[in-house]
Amino acid sequence: MTLAETFQAAWEGLKLNRVRSFLTTLGVIIGVASVIMMLAVSAGAEAAIAEQINALGANLIIVNPVRGVPGASQTLTYDDALAIKEGVHNIDGVAAEFQVVQDVSTAKARLEGITVLGVTADFPEVREYSTADGRFLTADENDRKAKVAVLGQGIAQDLFGTESPIGQTVTIGASKLVVLGVMEEKGVVADVDYDGRIYIPLQLLYQKFNPSRLAGDRVRTIYVKAADQTAMTSVSNQTKALLVERHDVDPAKPDFVLQTQQDIISTQQATTEAFRNLLAWIAGVSLLVGGIGIMNIMLVSVTERTREIGLRQALGARPQDVLLQFLIEAVTLSLVGGLAGVIIGVGGAALFGRIGEMQTQIVPASIPLAFGAAAAVGIFFGYYPASKAAQLDPIAALRHE
Repeated sequence: MTLAETFQAAWEGLKLNRVRSFLTTLGVIIGVASVIMMLAVSAGAEAAIAEQINALGANLIIVNPVRGVPGASQTLTYDDALAIKEGVHNIDGVAAEFQVVQDVSTAKARLEGITVLGVTADFPEVREYSTADGRFLTADENDRKAKVAVLGQGIAQDLFGTESPIGQTVTIGASKLVVLGVMEEKGVVADVDYDGRIYIPLQLLYQKFNPSRLAGDRVRTIYVKAADQTAMTSVSNQTKALLVERHDVDPAKPDFVLQTQQDIISTQQATTEAFRNLLAWIAGVSLLVGGIGIMNIMLVSVTERTREIGLRQALGARPQDVLLQFLIEAVTLSLVGGLAGVIIGVGGAALFGRIGEMQTQIVPASIPLAFGAAAAVGIFFGYYPASKAAQLDPIAALRHE
């Protein structure tokens, strides 16, 4: 038999049982579509996290005390932030923050356990987080320990509803503060609800919400904004050298840690990578099930078409011709299923990203990967039934009932 005749025979064999052929490909379709959709969901989640983190400040260097070391958590101070602002070159701003949890109320509403951040005036510029209404606090108001506050979008709505909070009074703990502004809506980023926080002058927080003075003038975080991306390494090195000198610590074991936005994104991506691998394995199992289905149906087909195989051999078909015919049938089922799976996977991922709450992002490499896997499944699981058909004895096949 010529190669063209072998392909024609394989196609005729598939057309004899259209419904069964379609049902056989379903496992491959589901597996391929699952690979593409699940990788798209994972890639979309990573992209969304990166966008959210980058939206909180570009060219940002984040300085935190070392966690888990006795005494280290109290070593980063407000004076450190001032020293960085004065002594480090190629920066666009420095902001410091410290937080407490307080009950907040107005004449009409009361909220419990609200995060109150004491911050410096550069906070909006450094974090690229602007006010939607009113204004942010000034450096003078921080120095004077002015009793003013800026509300997160969600807090403003919970306390004042549709009424403008600008110029009105809120009670934080036992202190009454005048509202200067409302921050733009930001949502939840890395498990932090930015709309559910209140911002007050850092010096006021030290005075009013740290009566025991146990915290002194320590800060939780210092944000340093480099002038541009090329200055990141230089600013980071300058900041580290300055703090090492101020804290009089071993440069190899500092009591603080510096991170960039990319460091945080990399940490988040490491978390999602495990999730992505799990999804890929699940999709792989679907492909495996599809392959087993192909092998099962091809074995049934060989049994049903034993007389046909014997007749073809009697008419001159060689064992390799029979092997190739049934292998082509198996691979065709896989490739058709793979193509349909690619179309469904790409379309499903795009539709899910459009109508769902989660962002999706098609991974280009997943398309040839899934399609190639489908072809491999067809070859691997189709070879055994094909070889079994090729090994049939022509006389015994013709006698088969």
